[in-house]
Amino acid sequence: MKAENDELIKEFSAAKIAKLEEIIAKFKGKPGGLIPVLEEAQVTLEYLPVPIQKKIAKGLNLPFSRVYGVVTFYSFFTMTPRGRHTVRVCLGTACYVRGGKALAETIEKNFGVKEGETTLDRKFTYESVRCLGACGLGPVIVVDNDVHGRVKPGKVKDILNAYN
Repeated sequence: MKAENDELIKEFSAAKIAKLEEIIAKFKGKPGGLIPVLEEAQVTLEYLPVPIQKKIAKGLNLPFSRVYGVVTFYSFFTMTPRGRHTVRVCLGTACYVRGGKALAETIEKNFGVKEGETTLDRKFTYESVRCLGACGLGPVIVVDNDVHGRVKPGKVKDILNAYN
């Protein structure tokens, strides 16, 4: 257990691990407690890597496979760190034919990420979506909740650099 805690403490502060232990204790033995523990743990830690899932499983006296199964089933949960900002590029038909693919390639090249990845500085998580419902503004990029329409590849870097 000590080695596992040491591994966790390297990635997360002692205060965050203590908060996780409080969350586990609050729901231990309660039917249906797994999802609330995972939700609160993700809010506290920002993501749920395997060592954290193992700690949750042990704390709730559940098999690790059950915890892992829930984390990988629900799209809300993430096992990798996310950026402070989420960048979504629309690759729906209207946006794609108007240059959405070029926007996606520009982000991948300029920021060194592939779809679903987070930049090394954890500033951006890049995702592609099939439709944002703003077809008349295509191609579209959404950063957090800000919609940027009729974006040209040359403007992508300026748009993203505006987010600190």
